[in-house]
Amino acid sequence: MKKALKILLLIITVLSAIIYAYFIYPVWGFTFYENHNLKVPLTPAWALECWLWEDDVNTAEYVNELLEGYKKYDIPVRTILIDSPWSLRYNDFEIDTNRYPNPQKWFKKLEDDGYRTVLWMTPVVNSYSKDTQIQDSRDWFNSANEKGYLIKNKNENNWWKGNGKFIDYTNDEAVKWWRSLQQNIFDFGIDGWKLDGAATLLWSEILGIPMFYNSSSEGTITTRNYMDLYYRQEYKYGLEMNPEFVTLSRSVDGFYTHPEGFSPLDASPVNWVGDQKHTWKSDSENEDNQDLVLDGIKGIETAIQYILKSAELGYNIIGSDIAGFSGRIIPPRLYIRWTQFSTFCGLFLNGGHGERRLWKRSSEELEIIRKFSWLHTELIPYMYHYVVSANREGKTLQKPLNIGKYQYMFGDNLLVAPIYEDSKIREVVLPEGKWRYFFNDSDLLEGDQKIIKEFPLDEYTVFIKEGAIIPMNIERNYTNIGDSTFGDYLTILIYPQESNNFTYHNPENYKDSTEISYSKNSDEIKINFKGKSLTHILKIYSLQKPNEILLDNNKLNENIDWNYKSEVNKIIIRTSNYEQGNYHITFN
Repeated sequence: MKKALKILLLIITVLSAIIYAYFIYPVWGFTFYENHNLKVPLTPAWALECWLWEDDVNTAEYVNELLEGYKKYDIPVRTILIDSPWSLRYNDFEIDTNRYPNPQKWFKKLEDDGYRTVLWMTPVVNSYSKDTQIQDSRDWFNSANEKGYLIKNKNENNWWKGNGKFIDYTNDEAVKWWRSLQQNIFDFGIDGWKLDGAATLLWSEILGIPMFYNSSSEGTITTRNYMDLYYRQEYKYGLEMNPEFVTLSRSVDGFYTHPEGFSPLDASPVNWVGDQKHTWKSDSENEDNQDLVLDGIKGIETAIQYILKSAELGYNIIGSDIAGFSGRIIPPRLYIRWTQFSTFCGLFLNGGHGERRLWKRSSEELEIIRKFSWLHTELIPYMYHYVVSANREGKTLQKPLNIGKYQYMFGDNLLVAPIYEDSKIREVVLPEGKWRYFFNDSDLLEGDQKIIKEFPLDEYTVFIKEGAIIPMNIERNYTNIGDSTFGDYLTILIYPQESNNFTYHNPENYKDSTEISYSKNSDEIKINFKGKSLTHILKIYSLQKPNEILLDNNKLNENIDWNYKSEVNKIIIRTSNYEQGNYHITFN
């Protein structure tokens, strides 16, 4: 009898926990796997380029110093992220001119210099704001609250930037007021919002127990539903203001885990995975957590885990704060390895706390981080293929593998085994097929084997699948793939094996596409271009020098149109124009 009673109590306890987790605690939400039916946005190509930000000074003067230094030392930057605090009080969308004097002129200069700007925001209207010029904003808050613009919870929510309530996205008048505030910033021509994750904090309490519901103008709203409104409405309205607008939002982190992540897939053009520390692994007993937003968040290994989890959920353009967000001192090897990992992620986000002026760090860090920043930039034509593919409900950019620790495919042609600890030695499990090491492609490696190799600091654990076609934009010689003479061409790496094809989508207009295909046997290689004409350079791996190369049945001249570099086993063909785009390469 006692045993049966214990079993019954256990069953009741488990069922109660399930009911609470799935129905009363709806940060997990009612609807599961909704994301599976959503279309990933078409992320603009500029968002794939390198982002830069800092969170120690937060002034226009310091941003200018960063950008001038990166330009002087030839480190690519496309997007500058302005994090908090930049406003007079949080989410009033009024520029703090003590920090950012003459903002209209300053933002216009950023635009004229070719930079994109993204600003931080959340959906909270504060009565008290931490760290801003105006901290006590009770009158402003009361006015919005009395007009019914805010979610109708009885008490204010305490969050990491102060106290306040959430804007009510179900109230048309509230949204109209909110957009009128934001217009001040849209008038500066901004390109995106960093939508921080405060929406997860919308809750009420019953007997001290958090209940993830609240009252809106349309009745009860769950935290999950509010999160979806926040991410979707801010992205949708941004696109109305700027057709190349993006939102940077969380996908996965260690807190408030939802089976489908933070932001819904259809409002996730760019994602990052929360706030890690400047460390390999967290040791909370020995590390100073003074600068942390949330204590105990780990380092690069956790970022890798969250990015791969995000990829499994269907997010496409994902990254993390390079070298970690929190802390005081960034260990040099960590900065290098995190940069290298981010090179092979859709989002390259260099920023957070710590010294980001690379010319004030070691020369080795500057040189290696510059090299990999350019490599990421060079890979944008390759990455953009998977932007279009994911938007068309095809393949996404990163695919986690079930072999090797943290290994994933970066597109169809690159295998990445992230370095997650402070060691040059890494074990890599090669999948079936044949592979070449990215930084020395002379050896052909059989797949379905484990290798243990030392990877020097200026190289990384990346392997090219034999048969690959990889389009790249080459403008510098840092990566040893090409040089400045390649700048007017699309460079296409080909590692021919029987046959393959790849569709290149023009990042300026994705509808302008070109299918690149080849077939190979022991005597010849045939390469075909179909679609939009491309000015291009072919770099074809070959152990043999060609006997003859024809383009549209016209013979190409050696040392003028093409040459063979035996020291690297490459046929290099440079073509400015063509008619059909049919190559025929023959050997002895």
